Amino acid sequence: MRGTPPTSPATAPTPQHTEDSVGELVSRASQQLSQLVREELQLAQAEMTRKGKRFGLGGGLFGGAGVIGFLALEALVVAMIAALALVLPVWASALIITGALLALAGILALTGKKQIARATPPAPEEAIAGVKADVAELKEKAHR
Repeated sequence: MRGTPPTSPATAPTPQHTEDSVGELVSRASQQLSQLVREELQLAQAEMTRKGKRFGLGGGLFGGAGVIGFLALEALVVAMIAALALVLPVWASALIITGALLALAGILALTGKKQIARATPPAPEEAIAGVKADVAELKEKAHR
């Protein structure tokens, strides 16, 4: 009767330690990489949304500063006309209003500048840093 040949210690099957096959590992790595890319894209989208809101707020504040600055120039012109027309009281009050409008325009401009500075550069820096860290870790694990 023919049976299976006896196994020698050199050809005896070795017990597996619940190790996955290469195909399963590649499949799992591919799934994890896909999930990682999706999460990084979601992070980039959230970061760009935040920066877009800051850009909008900063632009609106700059617009407000422009309008108030224009009103300040009009008030200055009125103050000069009043100074020529009347000797003292009218132009003095017009200069006080002009100074207040210019101060308000300066405050709005500085606030708008800060908002735009917080939103630049318009790139998802946190997401990019995360991807770079992930790539570095993958390279490190691949070389082991």
